Amino acid sequence: MGHGHQSGGGGAPRSGARGGSLVNVCFHGIGIPQGQRQFLDILDDLMVWPSVRISFDDGNASDAEIALPALAERGLRADFFVLAGRLDTPGSLGEDDVRELQKQGMGIGTHGMAHRSWRGMDPATREQELVVARQRLAEVAGTPVDTAACPLGRYDRRVLADLRRLGYTRVYTSDRRAARPDAWLQPRHSVRSGDTVESLRAAALRPPALASRVRGAAVGLAKRLR
Repeated sequence: MGHGHQSGGGGAPRSGARGGSLVNVCFHGIGIPQGQRQFLDILDDLMVWPSVRISFDDGNASDAEIALPALAERGLRADFFVLAGRLDTPGSLGEDDVRELQKQGMGIGTHGMAHRSWRGMDPATREQELVVARQRLAEVAGTPVDTAACPLGRYDRRVLADLRRLGYTRVYTSDRRAARPDAWLQPRHSVRSGDTVESLRAAALRPPALASRVRGAAVGLAKRLR
């Protein structure tokens, strides 16, 4: 089964991480044939990265139709952060798809209910997004769901405290920097529509300039404290 990359909910990343860090790479749907070729090229390149976790957000139908067979062919594992409120709707994963992902050894995490920002939620919305959505996915997958990805990459001190209180074991963001393998909060590099193998490598693997590191750390701190 190849290179043994692993992701989020199911274990440690591949050994060999430089400086004790890894890169989280996130996809948001695969789309038209041109996008499929781009996706496969990037996936092939990820197989030789020093240490990487792969994830997919939003629960798009292409996660099961395109991503799952491509991952299986390469012996790769990924986490799929699913929107519970979109299950069995056109263009999205169905319940059977979620069960098949889980059966094939993929991780199932929650992306909430309605793809809305988790900042500033009232109590009823917070219950739907952080509790009910998670319960729905756990019932569908037949396995506990204890990882989450923040919709739109937005979070604050309150939602992080809620996620900890609710027992989530790992939470993923869209802060584009390297992560510590054992950290509770995991920044990710999202693959953008115009990204190529080269541009993603430059963004994720090339050591950032000092000014960029300071700015990224400041942005992350501001999100955690607000």
